[in-house]
Amino acid sequence: MRVLAVTNMYPASASPHAGRFVKEQIDGLRRAGVDVEVLFIDRLRDGMRAYADLPTLLSKAVMKSVPDLVHSMYGGIMARVVVHVVKDRPVVVSFHGSDLLGQSFERPTRKLFAACGVLASKQAAKRCSGVVLVAEHLRKALPASRRHSSVQVIPCGIDLNLFKPLDQNECCEKLGWKRGRFHILFQNTGDPVKRPELAYAALDWLKHKMKIDAEIHELRGVRYDQVPVWLSASDVLLVTSFHEGSPTIVKEALACNLPIVSVAVGDVPQRLNGIEGCYISEPIAASLAEKLKRVHLSRERIKAEEMVRLLSTEECASQLIRFYGELLKARTASTLSASV
Repeated sequence: MRVLAVTNMYPASASPHAGRFVKEQIDGLRRAGVDVEVLFIDRLRDGMRAYADLPTLLSKAVMKSVPDLVHSMYGGIMARVVVHVVKDRPVVVSFHGSDLLGQSFERPTRKLFAACGVLASKQAAKRCSGVVLVAEHLRKALPASRRHSSVQVIPCGIDLNLFKPLDQNECCEKLGWKRGRFHILFQNTGDPVKRPELAYAALDWLKHKMKIDAEIHELRGVRYDQVPVWLSASDVLLVTSFHEGSPTIVKEALACNLPIVSVAVGDVPQRLNGIEGCYISEPIAASLAEKLKRVHLSRERIKAEEMVRLLSTEECASQLIRFYGELLKARTASTLSASV
């Protein structure tokens, strides 16, 4: 099977941390035997100008690689271009969250661009052969006519060879973190949707109202192979986002047996369901602090092996390949029917 993956998020020299979850998905497909070519549109470097040449670049890439299908690994304007250019083979579009939900916390100009991206996503969803959602809650953001037609919920998987429990004391020593302190990990990408002000309000409550010696460590710009060290050194992962799709950091934390305190966002409640030592909280500083205090009093790692096995890159790649196969079979059947 040959697949052309079109993505505007992919690790590059100037942005080595961008789109790591997309690369992991592509690597998983390749390990499973799928021949994947990548057309990378560097949106971070070129801005909206990156899409101006996409129709030409896409047409050339299709002619060169002759894929069985094309997979747009994000929604928005890119996906809309892909479904309008590629008409002679199946097109799959993956939606990750903000491409369907928008960016309501951004400044007005960015918010407007995001709204245009959401409109483009919905147009792409109507025209594509198949839709991949990283989380079930995104289904309701699809056009009503598309919510139950060739839609699969398949999260981006994680590398279980890399993300696994490490010795906490050794990891703290490597990072120079003070022993005995309650270490809270918070992924701050600089996007207001993460609500860092809420995370720090919970920290303030924890320190001054509950007298717990706690500290937030911001996971930002950390080399990918060092993320498991940060996770294993921490006592808890804190998630305060306004909205998410299927946050990769939560799945990586589960793989490292790290307790999680999160607001009810994205598919996090589903991921944490039944895992002792993880908590869903109201988006209120006092409530978050209370849940963090429970983790502090316990100081035990969680057990999430069963959940994590379902989130491996291998398992998610297998689901994706099965979906590809269904779409190709349906395309063949449709072509044969039309020729009769």
